[in-house]
Amino acid sequence: MPASLKRLRAGELIALAGAVLVIVSLTKPWYETPTGTLDAWSTFGPAVALLIVGAVAALALVVAALTERSTALPVAAAVWSVLFGLVAVIAALVRLLERPAHATSLCAGGWLALAGAVAILGGAWQSLRDERRSLYEPAAPPPRPPPAG
Repeated sequence: MPASLKRLRAGELIALAGAVLVIVSLTKPWYETPTGTLDAWSTFGPAVALLIVGAVAALALVVAALTERSTALPVAAAVWSVLFGLVAVIAALVRLLERPAHATSLCAGGWLALAGAVAILGGAWQSLRDERRSLYEPAAPPPRPPPAG
């Protein structure tokens, strides 16, 4: 059965939006310094790598939901996305609280990363809470005729 966007539930859509926010945040300035701005790549460290891992986990959750053949893979992806979403939230908070040397203020990139990480965590959690086994109706084959006799 081909992949369809109709398979995505609210949790997966929220996690996808969070992944997009994290990816966009990597292109925006994060800190203001006396000499200009710093983005995530100029201050790359473990926290930025963990944010990227969180975004990849959210994208894996969406792909698992789109290509669902059984409930096992989307549920496993949601469990891992909750874990990596929580790690991404902590990493984003660390990046907001611990500024690099000579940074005078925060810019939009750090806040976008935090919002994206929270959305990844919330979307993955919502995906786990949704108890629908599948988005498809169970097969209902026509009854067999009685034996001749």
